[in-house]
Amino acid sequence: MVGMLEKLKESYNGKKVFLTGHTGFKGSWLLKILHMLGAEVMGYSLEPDNDKNLYNLINGDKLCNSVIADLRDSETLKKAITAFQPDFVFHLAAQPLVRLSYEIPAETFAVNAIGTAHLLDGVRLLQKACSVVLITTDKVYHNYEWLYPYRENDRLGGYDPYSASKACAELVIDSYRNSFFNIKAFSSHQKAIAVGRAGNVIGGGDWAKDRLIPDIVKALSTNQKIEIRNPNSVRPWQHVLEPLLGYLMLGVKLSQEPEKYSDAYNFGPLLTDALPVIEMVNLAIKNWGSGEFFINQVTNQPHEAGLLKLDISKAITNLHWQPKFNAQQALSYTINWYKDYFDDSTNIEFITEKQIISFINE
Repeated sequence: MVGMLEKLKESYNGKKVFLTGHTGFKGSWLLKILHMLGAEVMGYSLEPDNDKNLYNLINGDKLCNSVIADLRDSETLKKAITAFQPDFVFHLAAQPLVRLSYEIPAETFAVNAIGTAHLLDGVRLLQKACSVVLITTDKVYHNYEWLYPYRENDRLGGYDPYSASKACAELVIDSYRNSFFNIKAFSSHQKAIAVGRAGNVIGGGDWAKDRLIPDIVKALSTNQKIEIRNPNSVRPWQHVLEPLLGYLMLGVKLSQEPEKYSDAYNFGPLLTDALPVIEMVNLAIKNWGSGEFFINQVTNQPHEAGLLKLDISKAITNLHWQPKFNAQQALSYTINWYKDYFDDSTNIEFITEKQIISFINE
């Protein structure tokens, strides 16, 4: 029986893939997968933002042709795309942090919304077929903080600058798809455009500021207490490989039947895996083998959503994608990666590849 990894190789082996955000957390995992699939990758991103980033740990420069540049530099971005002539584009580059977006709101809108327009301007210049998967977030939905899981056709919005900037990016995408890449005229332009919406991914190699798992690992690895800001906030936790596999499957479908799959898709866990922060912290401590926490609910901290769930039935039905792990398994996979890192960081490229093979062929 042919495994999923081999099936994906049939579509990506030897193909040119333009990947934005390749030096980031999710982008580094996707870069490693694409290299394992035999794709020729050009990455476009800023420099890695810390000294122990996943990109360098997996020797990312050996896995792709890396262009270090800003999404706001439209000319450099367009030149990179047109020179490379990709078969696939995966757009992950973004300013991804809610709390940081309160500090740099205008920059967040410029990177996330206008940067997406710059990318699509580059795609417009291609004189060949190209399948484009643009990644936004689960936070694009106007969040009423109710138990109802959001579907792809629900109202978009955003309380904080990050969420609103991603909703703006969706409007940009929709406009370009209607104006320049209309599916009714696919035979003439040959550009298929789809959107992946996911959020709150966890996994090894995430060192970002103000994210739950990196904060937990930093505390546990230095024998400090874990600080919890929002213990009762409920999030749809999933391992980073879950949506990445979904994006890759969407890219394949998009290249095969563009008229059918040029649409938006939610990628998230089952509804039973939307756990409160406090429960994730307790599970992390259990997996680590030790640790303590304290709650610091600052009253004047920036607003962050308390509850958000996704309806993933469309991805399950149309793409035949579905979550492989529950929240406990995702957390165990994640904590094990960090344990291996602190045991021997020089071996982390092998550990990362081993986790990818095990997960995809699960």
